[in-house]
Amino acid sequence: MSSRLSPAEIRKLAASRKIERVVVLGANGTMGYGSGALFTTAVPQVTFLARTKAKAEEGLGDAIKQVRSPTVASRSTVGSYDDDLEAAVAGADLIFEALTEDFGVKKEMFDKVESCRRDDSIVATVTSGLSINKLCEGRSDSFRKNFLGLHFFNPPNVIVGTELIAGNDTDPELVDFIDAFSQIRLGREMIRTADTPAFAGNRVGFKVLNEAAQLAEQLGPMLVDRLIGPYTGRAMTPLATIDLVGWDIHRAIVDNVYDNTNDESHETNKLPEYMDKLMEKGVLGNKTGRGFFYRDDEKKQHVLDPKTGGYSPASEVALPDLSYIDDVATLYKEGRYAEGMQIFLGAEGDEAALARKVIAGYVSYAFHRVGEVTETIDGIDRIMGMGFNWAPPSVLVDTMGGAAAAVEMISKAGVPVPANLEEAARTGEPARFFDHPRINVGKFFVAG
Repeated sequence: MSSRLSPAEIRKLAASRKIERVVVLGANGTMGYGSGALFTTAVPQVTFLARTKAKAEEGLGDAIKQVRSPTVASRSTVGSYDDDLEAAVAGADLIFEALTEDFGVKKEMFDKVESCRRDDSIVATVTSGLSINKLCEGRSDSFRKNFLGLHFFNPPNVIVGTELIAGNDTDPELVDFIDAFSQIRLGREMIRTADTPAFAGNRVGFKVLNEAAQLAEQLGPMLVDRLIGPYTGRAMTPLATIDLVGWDIHRAIVDNVYDNTNDESHETNKLPEYMDKLMEKGVLGNKTGRGFFYRDDEKKQHVLDPKTGGYSPASEVALPDLSYIDDVATLYKEGRYAEGMQIFLGAEGDEAALARKVIAGYVSYAFHRVGEVTETIDGIDRIMGMGFNWAPPSVLVDTMGGAAAAVEMISKAGVPVPANLEEAARTGEPARFFDHPRINVGKFFVAG
């Protein structure tokens, strides 16, 4: 929609329908209260609901702390499911579900919502990858017509990339309205995706994260995060990202993809066995104080040994000579991104080759998903750039010298070459893949 309408037309579409009351379900969770805070910037009344009123109040308090704005408190009310859900949902224009990523839990909540919602109210789920069609299966015509996925990335007040996922029965006019409303009123960068497992961003991103987790068993977390670090086009290293997201959330996403797809990189989405065993012992990343890394009372970093489950001081972990990374970082600091990329592509040693294989896999996997998760590579590019804060795959292709250079890297790495990239290498078209007026590609080339 956004590509075929002018800014004025999008503004008109956003104003075509009023959303004045929003109910957030699961408002005590990080995505729940973050989304609630975001909605207060656009609508006059947001109701934070949780299992208890005290939990909802905690969520509102966290929302206020997160955005540090008096608007959040002045436009918000709180309540519990037992006491307040029926009345709040009955009066809501938009019901926003942000419960745990569990199909049964969401289904039970939607049973309650369906029993008291208005026929014209919108029901949106922030699911990170569960099927939109399955979530509304067996529901009334009115529910299915007004149901869609609105996948914010955490924290939504900072990360603007947002996936919009329609079900088979979702009203197309509603999809257009939510797209426009989210752009104009919520300041979102909207990407429409197909209803496939993990949609676009998590489908591509968690493949890379899980591959890093697999490699950590042989190489150790310190080396993996150094090899696949900021110089490869990401703001945060992959294993630190998994710790931040939570191992349980990571498992839910990759298990969903592994169980419901069978693509060319299927095995990279298989959760490492050591992670499963450690989760049984309560290791969930930052939320439990330990993951791949943790800091002791003296703020000294410790690192996991995946083979034993024990930890050792990071200062005692020896790394091989990776001086090429510093060379790349130096060039990035000077804005010489193409030159830095050439250093990376030409670096010698098994470690550099392994880093190139992971990046080749990222580019290959993204281009292979065109036509499956988004219509074009642009959608994947934008969600990786504005959702994950990673260099979009097309940016990497352009920076390394175009499709022919990308095909060469992918081939040398032993990774499947996407037909669309191969065709671009053969024809020379497009000469550049990435062209976005609101995204400065320099932000993705982080030194270090």
